[in-house]
Amino acid sequence: MKAAVRDLRYPLTVFYDASCPLCATEMLALKERDREARLDLVDCSAPDFDDTVLAGTGISRADLMARIHARDAHGRWLVALDAFEATYRAAGVERAARLWGARGMRPVLDPLYCWVARRRQLLSRLGAGRLVRRLIGALASPAGESGRRL
Repeated sequence: MKAAVRDLRYPLTVFYDASCPLCATEMLALKERDREARLDLVDCSAPDFDDTVLAGTGISRADLMARIHARDAHGRWLVALDAFEATYRAAGVERAARLWGARGMRPVLDPLYCWVARRRQLLSRLGAGRLVRRLIGALASPAGESGRRL
């Protein structure tokens, strides 16, 4: 695991597009598994989204809408696969976190994530949210095994 994800401090604020059923389903499924209240979900698609949190970061609301972003309690930002790795780890879904964080898989996962992100609304209409919810359930650590790291 790379240092940036290993050294995160919680809560982890996850900026995601709740107007996308796929994104909303995934984040809510992870929040349901967040037994230690490590995740703070922020809908960056909401009309009342307060973008002052982005001041001085070089990150725009359009950036948040294009790719998932997360910020830890120290203000460190993670984007795309790094954000997924940290989010899944915070929720205790360690097997999926290891997949998202596998550097050897990045040549496959990076373009796949970009493809999915651009087509997330269409994939939502095709039922991808249900599939993601099932996968999260299947990959979640068994009860009693935390698999979490600070």
